Amino acid sequence: MKLFAFIFILFFSIVMAFGEDGLKLQAPQVVTKDGLLEGVNESGIYVFKGVPFAAPPIGPLRWRAPQPVKKWEGVRKADKFGPRAMQRPVFGDMNFRSDGMSEDCLYLNVWTPTKSFKEKLPVLVYFYGGGLIAGDGSEPRYDGESMARQGIVAVTVNYRLNIFGFFSHPELTKESSFKASGNYGLLDQHAALKWVQENIAAFGGDPDKVTIAGESAGSFSVSAQMASPLSKGLFRAAIGESGSLLGNRPLPTRTMSEKKGQAFASAIGAPSLDALRAIPADKLIEATARPDAAFSVNIDGYLFQKDPVTVFKSGEQAHVPLLVGWNSEEMNYRALLGSLEPIAANFVQVVKDRFKEDAPALIQVYSAEADQDMEQVATDFAGDQFIAYGTWRWSDLHSKTGANPVYRYLYTRARPAMRAEMGNAVAGLAGGVIKGEEATKQRTPLSKGAVHSAEIEYALGNLPSNRVYDWEPEDYKVSAILQTYFANFVKSGNPNGLGVPAWPTIQKGEAAEVMYIDTISRVVKEKHRDRYLLLEKLADSEK
Repeated sequence: MKLFAFIFILFFSIVMAFGEDGLKLQAPQVVTKDGLLEGVNESGIYVFKGVPFAAPPIGPLRWRAPQPVKKWEGVRKADKFGPRAMQRPVFGDMNFRSDGMSEDCLYLNVWTPTKSFKEKLPVLVYFYGGGLIAGDGSEPRYDGESMARQGIVAVTVNYRLNIFGFFSHPELTKESSFKASGNYGLLDQHAALKWVQENIAAFGGDPDKVTIAGESAGSFSVSAQMASPLSKGLFRAAIGESGSLLGNRPLPTRTMSEKKGQAFASAIGAPSLDALRAIPADKLIEATARPDAAFSVNIDGYLFQKDPVTVFKSGEQAHVPLLVGWNSEEMNYRALLGSLEPIAANFVQVVKDRFKEDAPALIQVYSAEADQDMEQVATDFAGDQFIAYGTWRWSDLHSKTGANPVYRYLYTRARPAMRAEMGNAVAGLAGGVIKGEEATKQRTPLSKGAVHSAEIEYALGNLPSNRVYDWEPEDYKVSAILQTYFANFVKSGNPNGLGVPAWPTIQKGEAAEVMYIDTISRVVKEKHRDRYLLLEKLADSEK
């Protein structure tokens, strides 16, 4: 009994001495400009999920620029992810941890390694991919815990998608205080960056050390924020993974987007803005399955005063360090040739049929010495047309006019085979798997290179949370290298540091020194600059 009493007294003394600090560790609290937040402690990393950074864009706020959050009284729990943006299930392998789906979606998530909440740690703000029509900040591949363990405050941001994020209409332009419409998803990102500036210090972050990053549509978004005069000064560095707005097609003007929006509204029987706002969100997102429902970024005269290409050519973009690149198999040759065998004769015929008067020049620079090399050439061609060229142009123009270092990579590590328990399934672009009838339709041979989106879990250190693939020791080695580069860049604007190969910057107007990321990462001189210079010439001639 004496021993029991001694243990009880000792335990009670420890609780009295350390109980308050222990509670803080289990339920960390921060004071934001909008109110008190209480997060969770996940293995020593404090996480604040579902933090509102703008008012719910519902009712009369549908298709309006993000509005301020209504301040709250007392403690707001931040222990679960907010709802994801309205979207159709276009990518069967996306994996969400969100609290359902809703127009009320403007939430962000913060992972911080802070101990005192007074440090000034570097900050990574990540925008998800999904073609501006899908995706969510809760996806495990974007989880910020691993980056937080690198000494970084990590933030993922939700933004409006599809018709809710990029719909233009003359009535919307008329009611707007800045006489523009569309681009609401990008304005959401801008609002989140302003929130970070005003609040991130409370989480132990430094608002002067913010890096924005994203993959695919997220990378498009990073290039957009760099090109917009609204976001200048809200970040000090940028990372782009596979994609930019500087591709081979110019953005539509606001007037063009308004006409398209007006035609769509009439087609679904809602010719007025009041009628459009009266349609329930689920019915409206269903209507976007129509073939004429494609809503894009536009030159609205507010977020963009000029086409982003013009902005970068004239050096009017945000002058920040840029780490940018793409993957070795962004698109497979089958996207170009279909079921045709990848030989020179088939490639030439398809390019002639599709590209008409531009075909001779394209065939000249996309050539192979032998038919066995044509598969790679056709794969490169398809990937360039899809996303690589626009990414190259972004890096090349910023190296010329951005007055800051540009580091370019090519990610070449192919994913390993899927785990045996995945059964009859195929890999999807979002890092998960597609099963059932849809999988049967999409079944193709294993990719030989790094497919679109393959680098995300490696770069953010999230291989262990993806149980789809049979990760090998080499995959963790690649992840350690790529994540180190990313972490170094977030901390200093330079990816170089101890334990990784030296990464040179792009020299203005010259063939780039490109870091090839794989089990053995190395610098390789740019091999096909002639291809991109031709694509740039053809793109400029279309304006």
